[in-house]
Amino acid sequence: MTRVNELRLIARIAQMYHMEHMRQGQIAEHLHLSQATVSRMLKRAEKEGIVRTTVIAPTGIFADLEGALRHRFDLKEAIVVDCTEDRDGAIMARIGEAAAHFLEITLKQDEIIGVSSWSETILRMVDNIHPLKGTKAKYVVQMLGGMGDPSVQTHATQLTTRLARLTGVEPRLLPVQGLATSREAKLMMISDPFIRETIDLFSHITVAIVGIGAVEPSSLLARSGNIFSQHELAALSEAGAVGDMALRFFNKDGRPVKTSLDERVIGMELEDLADIPRVIALAGGASKTLAIMGALRTGAVDVLMTDKFTAARLTA
Repeated sequence: MTRVNELRLIARIAQMYHMEHMRQGQIAEHLHLSQATVSRMLKRAEKEGIVRTTVIAPTGIFADLEGALRHRFDLKEAIVVDCTEDRDGAIMARIGEAAAHFLEITLKQDEIIGVSSWSETILRMVDNIHPLKGTKAKYVVQMLGGMGDPSVQTHATQLTTRLARLTGVEPRLLPVQGLATSREAKLMMISDPFIRETIDLFSHITVAIVGIGAVEPSSLLARSGNIFSQHELAALSEAGAVGDMALRFFNKDGRPVKTSLDERVIGMELEDLADIPRVIALAGGASKTLAIMGALRTGAVDVLMTDKFTAARLTA
């Protein structure tokens, strides 16, 4: 899959240069790359036979679907991965591989990385990241509290710690419950100086990696202890919620769904997520299609990484 991920990026750069008539400097800025990398990959595009008289997308690359997603949802970038089955496990694995490559190659010096840690797809990404040579980023910041069932702690604070270790930087953790028992309990927890120090970094995040969830929680979130009751989930659905990013819910039109439950979440607000310069969302699968559509309409997502089946449903 590494070669496929490289060819996907090479094909996209060639498309922007030869068909969209962008200068190399503009491409470098748009894709978060150096101009030297853009120049080198344009040469590779010719060597690989991608550039002839038109841009030829390699097998496993879905340029038409990616273009349709960018156009329909006003995205900076869309990455559509090949997948043999329209099944959650297979989809998460392929997205995770592509996301790992994308983060490795686009991460710039002194970036502050935010991560919404309750996502199985982000876990797959971390599983596929190669240790980076030399420190590039500055911090990895946990954007959603993680404490819950100790048996699944590795998917929250430990996921953040692993990503920090692989990128050679310092983790900034939120070792509190993602979902407090009450607003008062939340206020007490976030008054801790250590917790406040991490929350204060939210406004400095330069690239955020988020999962997109449906209202019905994933098996990972269900095991975590950081979920709402069935009564509360029903109330969210009645309010029009179709999905969430970091436990912040939105409707099918991308507008935030604010309920009293929102006051219990310890993590980044949806409005603040939209202010981050680069937000990369990883999500796919039939059960999440409506949630992904709503998330893309929030205006918070800059880059979507999904599978070919979901991309086809989103652009139908």
